[in-house]
Amino acid sequence: MLESFLGQSPKWYKYTMIGFLIFNIFAYFTLGPVITSWIVLGEFIFTLAMALKCYPLQSGGLIAIEVVALGLTSPQMAYHEVHANLEVILLLVFMVAGIYFMKPLLMYIFSKVFTKIKSKLTLSVLFVLISAVLSAFLDALTVTAVLISVAVGFYGVYHKIHSGSSDYDKSGKLDKEELSGETLEEFRAFLRSLVMHGVVGTALGGVCTLVGEPQNLLIGEKMGWEFVEFFMRMTPITIPVLICGVITTVILELTKVFDYGSELPDVARKIIENYTEEENNKRTTKQRYALIVQSVAVVLLIIGLATHVAPVGLIGLALIIFQTAFMGIVEEHQLGKAFEEALPFTGLLVVFFVIVAMIHDQHMFTPIISWVLEQEMSVQPTMFYIANGVLSMISDNVFVATVYIGEVKEIFDAGEITREHFDKLAIAINTGTNLPSVATPNGQAAFLFLLTSALAPLINLSYSKMVKMALPYTIVLGGVGLLCVKYFL
Repeated sequence: MLESFLGQSPKWYKYTMIGFLIFNIFAYFTLGPVITSWIVLGEFIFTLAMALKCYPLQSGGLIAIEVVALGLTSPQMAYHEVHANLEVILLLVFMVAGIYFMKPLLMYIFSKVFTKIKSKLTLSVLFVLISAVLSAFLDALTVTAVLISVAVGFYGVYHKIHSGSSDYDKSGKLDKEELSGETLEEFRAFLRSLVMHGVVGTALGGVCTLVGEPQNLLIGEKMGWEFVEFFMRMTPITIPVLICGVITTVILELTKVFDYGSELPDVARKIIENYTEEENNKRTTKQRYALIVQSVAVVLLIIGLATHVAPVGLIGLALIIFQTAFMGIVEEHQLGKAFEEALPFTGLLVVFFVIVAMIHDQHMFTPIISWVLEQEMSVQPTMFYIANGVLSMISDNVFVATVYIGEVKEIFDAGEITREHFDKLAIAINTGTNLPSVATPNGQAAFLFLLTSALAPLINLSYSKMVKMALPYTIVLGGVGLLCVKYFL
């Protein structure tokens, strides 16, 4: 039984999980539900941190089942959280699968970008800016799914050459010998740093607009702000943060600290360049036609997302139907592969909502909200920003924003604060939940998606590595955001 329990995980991890499950029962009856809930939150974060040892769906899921069994939350409340976030779940199920069918096109474009742009600094800045712009108008999770697809595809090319017996650079030495050892580690570090720049870019762009992050829509709806008004109100904070974020990218690449600055090894570049050229030459008429279909799908995707013609998940489903119909992919087993990547994470996200329901039911954040509202009016926006930032690092930023904006709206409706002060608090809540939450994968769904994706083990991206690489961005984004809230609001 112990052999099968949590599969290939280390024995110490299995014993730790059993210990957690037994301890929580005693904690509930001796320490009470609120303290037990804080302990459970710590345990759940631990399962996320150990994502490379064991996928968190099983270990975190067992804790979530126990949470419901102990009555720390109810199945109805968990369902309510899922219902409130249905759009995010639909996005994961359908949009990620839709992007799966675009992989050949994405690989065609990005292999050109990777091999033609020789400067890693230029490439890094490009990744941050493109991710930021796309996230501002599309959606951070969609952009992250594209980043993961590209990186997995690029790693796949490397692996294919590495496991073959080719000599694409005509050096007289087999490519697999040249691409082993240090070159492989360098290549992993190169991909790791680019992907991290990219996901931070999604946070930089996502905070700016009404559609960038799910909580932005929620805040905009409560405040009655349209797209342009939302953007203009956030500008005093978001634009300085974006500029400082890009400067941070440049500094990290030049100084090569926090695991950034790794270049694409020259030998790898030459081999991959020749390989992609050869693949392009071998492309059949049917494959070229498929690229045209995928290009049309990309245009339709951008128009659909920019005009918000339907919820993102439904646009993703339309994308799957369009591409598969015109590319002739009609067998069920061929369609199944597209859903493999996102469904385990979708399951994990539903487990996460059970923990969020527990936080809600046990009013774990209420004392913090009450304390902030007791402060002087002049310092409230700053305090709201800090409180939202800290809580978003340990919980889900959408949940934190939902709780805070709801409480503040009630106070405004009761006539206790002016509209002008209400506006300031809403801006502080939005920026507070979006910017400092890059510190850990818990806060941003895009970061959690990356950590639990098929890419993470390929490029050795663990929870601790992610936190370390995000640290300089956390300090800059969080710090500059705080100063802007303090002096510009």
